[in-house]
Amino acid sequence: MRLIASPRFEEHTTPPGHPERPERAEVFDAVVRDWRDRVSSVVEPRPATREELLRVHSPEHVVRISETNGRAAMLDPDTFTSPESYEIALLAAGAVVQAVDHALDAREAAFALVRPPGHHAERDRPMGFCLFNNAAVGAAAARARGLSRVAVVDIDVHHGNGTQWMFYDDPGVLYVSTHQYPFYPGTGAADEIGRGAGEGYTFNVPLEAGATDADYAMAYVAIANIVERYAPELLLISAGYDAHADDPLASMRVTTAGYGAIVALLKGAAVRARCPIALTTEGGYDLAALRGCLDASLAVLCGDASVAIASDGRAAPRAERALDAVRAAQPRWRDIL
Repeated sequence: MRLIASPRFEEHTTPPGHPERPERAEVFDAVVRDWRDRVSSVVEPRPATREELLRVHSPEHVVRISETNGRAAMLDPDTFTSPESYEIALLAAGAVVQAVDHALDAREAAFALVRPPGHHAERDRPMGFCLFNNAAVGAAAARARGLSRVAVVDIDVHHGNGTQWMFYDDPGVLYVSTHQYPFYPGTGAADEIGRGAGEGYTFNVPLEAGATDADYAMAYVAIANIVERYAPELLLISAGYDAHADDPLASMRVTTAGYGAIVALLKGAAVRARCPIALTTEGGYDLAALRGCLDASLAVLCGDASVAIASDGRAAPRAERALDAVRAAQPRWRDIL
């Protein structure tokens, strides 16, 4: 298990009261200190190259973000830069490429602990706290290495609109998301399933507010089956922890143990598909919950077999309704849902 992290992620600053604040990076630093002796390696990130960014972003977008270097800017009502943000955003995207490369080369999990997050950033638009789409840059790097099938599973409470649209036509990238719906950014309906050759390879599970561990367990049992059937050569997880019950930005009721169970189900799918795992942080704005969920995820990835992955027969009405909508929209996967 490799961690890619740096104290430099604290240098991206946001206005007072903004949820995506430098203290999140202090949590990452504490995780690194406590896990350094339990993982195989900890490395500093390197910046993403222009070539890596241009696989998913337009030249105009890359220039726009680069022009914020050295100054503070408001890019939309939620998304801000400070003088250091361009450099830090390059490190965030580059760290995910490093995680992908390590997972593929060493055949062990790698986790990029980064900010700003990335999954809302579109080809030509920063949004939702995100400047570059870190996960998409990583998935595209894997495809550039010659991989035919990459699965990106987004466990953030918000739908990853940017990642979805970047690969909406591409059967070589399976994008799967669970998210509160309807909610920001307004995308992620069950019938958003891809287009053209990519039809069926976008897989949205829109969950109503209030979803519990049982709802998520039911959803991720189904998702694990989808991932296994797809047989990816790499599983990349957009690890947002803001569906946690304590998170201030959403209305879900997932516990820390529930997040550990999600990662355990996805790890099981990757083991059965015989593919490595790379992860990158997305949201998660309650600092104690973020720390707990990172610890739970790392325990699973480092081999803790004690994580419960079943819903124990508890009612999961929100997942049942969401999966009914998915079955109606997804003929490609209906036989295993």
